[in-house]
Amino acid sequence: MGTLLDRIDSPQDLKGLTEDELDRLAQEIRTLLIRFCRRYGGHLGSNLAVVEATIAIHRVFDLPHDHLVFDVSHQAYTHKILTGRRLAFSDPEHFGKVSGFTSPKESAYDDFVLGHTGTSISLACGLARTRDLTSGTGNVIALIGDGALSSGPAFEGLDWAAEQGGNLIIVVNDNEMSIAENHGGLYRTLAGLRETGGRSDQNPFRDLGLDYRYVEEGNSIEPLVRTFAEVKDTDHPVVVHIHTRKGLGLGQGRGEETGTGSGEPTLPALPAEGRVEANHWQNGIASNGKAPNSRKVYGRMAMQALQSRFPQEPGLVVISPATPLSNGIDPDFRRLAGRHYMDVGIAESHAVAFAAGLAKAGGTPVVATSSTFFQRAYDQIEQEMAINGSAVTLLTFSNGLSGTDATHSGVSDIAMMNSIPGLTCLAPGNGADFLQMLAWATGPARRPVVIRVPGERTLASERAAGLPDTMESRIAGGSRINLDSGSAVGSTTAPQSQPASLSSLSDASPDQTDPWESYRIVRKGRTVALLGLGDMLPLAFQAADSLQAQAGINATVVDPRQYSHPDKDTLETLGKDHNLIVTMEDGQLPGGWGQGIAAFFGSDSTRVLTFGADKEFNDRVPLTDLSQRYRLRTEDMTTAILSALEGKN
Repeated sequence: MGTLLDRIDSPQDLKGLTEDELDRLAQEIRTLLIRFCRRYGGHLGSNLAVVEATIAIHRVFDLPHDHLVFDVSHQAYTHKILTGRRLAFSDPEHFGKVSGFTSPKESAYDDFVLGHTGTSISLACGLARTRDLTSGTGNVIALIGDGALSSGPAFEGLDWAAEQGGNLIIVVNDNEMSIAENHGGLYRTLAGLRETGGRSDQNPFRDLGLDYRYVEEGNSIEPLVRTFAEVKDTDHPVVVHIHTRKGLGLGQGRGEETGTGSGEPTLPALPAEGRVEANHWQNGIASNGKAPNSRKVYGRMAMQALQSRFPQEPGLVVISPATPLSNGIDPDFRRLAGRHYMDVGIAESHAVAFAAGLAKAGGTPVVATSSTFFQRAYDQIEQEMAINGSAVTLLTFSNGLSGTDATHSGVSDIAMMNSIPGLTCLAPGNGADFLQMLAWATGPARRPVVIRVPGERTLASERAAGLPDTMESRIAGGSRINLDSGSAVGSTTAPQSQPASLSSLSDASPDQTDPWESYRIVRKGRTVALLGLGDMLPLAFQAADSLQAQAGINATVVDPRQYSHPDKDTLETLGKDHNLIVTMEDGQLPGGWGQGIAAFFGSDSTRVLTFGADKEFNDRVPLTDLSQRYRLRTEDMTTAILSALEGKN
């Protein structure tokens, strides 16, 4: 570590540095960020782009009296380093002690927890308005990436900022990239501004009535400091448009580097700088040798299944709101899909409404993104999709419990989706069902459908059963796709089927019947019925094995397949033959699926035991800890079930 950075414990330490020292500090921080992210993972490209801008902001302004709001705050690593959290990036004993996003719990320099996007300008407007209403002082700065400008709230914030007036500085960090490439007409105007040094007649910021400054050298501290000093204490809103280079410092990238000493790990490859999608996120050494995760495996399967139908179905399209690669929508698919693929930018509300319009005209749209981002489109899912009966299919990724930060948790998707009337909610327990559900939803269903993409338990179960990760390999190898996902945990024989024809369900005529309406009993037993929704099905089999081993109970295992509403016929049958009904869901219990099952039985003598998560935010809590807290481990479930049978709970 460089000696300059060792002396920086707060922004005040920047005030006395010379221009040369500030430049040296920027290089030390850039080196630190690359070293840290290469070992421990992180948002690398966006942070490398704003090193100089962050230093310049802290040099000119007086935080925390002045306020800085990031958008998205995954580009706040340099800000954290400069505001007393340096050791979290330089000292292994402190790694993991700060979030990857801004957090008021960590520092007075952070005003908000921000992990989604497009809201910085509105938040800054609120801070500035209260300052003015209370005769306060200070500057309010919003730092927003160009990719975030495609978000609806960003447009709304810009519009209101021009109306509100007063001191507000909006720094647009234009590195010519979103998470992937930028999409939308706005980016042609940004390109025109870059090409003309900010003098283009087509200036969306000026057109809204905002003052505007342009800094071409957005990775040079001196012009940034000069411009920020000029707009400091402004009495009106001003946009400072800075041109930066994403991933600056990565050069052409590097290959893997084997550790030089005993026990030294292999360092992952580094991507190139610039407009390179791969530099958005850098995997750390913990990812060495790891196979692709469930998002990429099942996402690629879904894209392969849809791609084969494109030549015959001109209206079949895939829509991604800016996060394609994470969900298996890789560059090869995008290239081959051509007009059948659309990245609409970070615009989930538009994506769903756009899809509803496509469906109304006879198209077959599929919208794919993380469940946490579908929260941003709840109104469109209810209004434009469900009320209108629009034939839109949503693929929700990253569902359920995880050890991620609170802003990216997928734990509330079941409660969110199953509260909407007219929305068919599917939760496949294996890859074969997932593909069949997708074929049905984009074929004869012609209704609003949401499909929970299988998660890590399902993927581990199928890998343990010997199933390959790609659809072609499964079909080419003649693999029998086991509909009993629990077989991988080593215990059961259950119905099996060949992979569904990619067109068998999608080619059918429109039909109002729902092949997933009924729960599927995959192991018939007695006394206890274990209902494992979606990714919890493997855990249901594990619990069944545990009950057999510990108490000789041959439990029934049920694959519900859908969480739209209770399957009354199956539940009534189970209620007659079993003393205890157990529901397992990878989501929050309040408002969730299991509570609906419990409500169905009501005052009936049949007892219901529900397993799921509490209604709370969790920030980077390890998944093992959450599983223990919520009794989602096999041993905890077994103990609770046996206690319930004995009338102890």
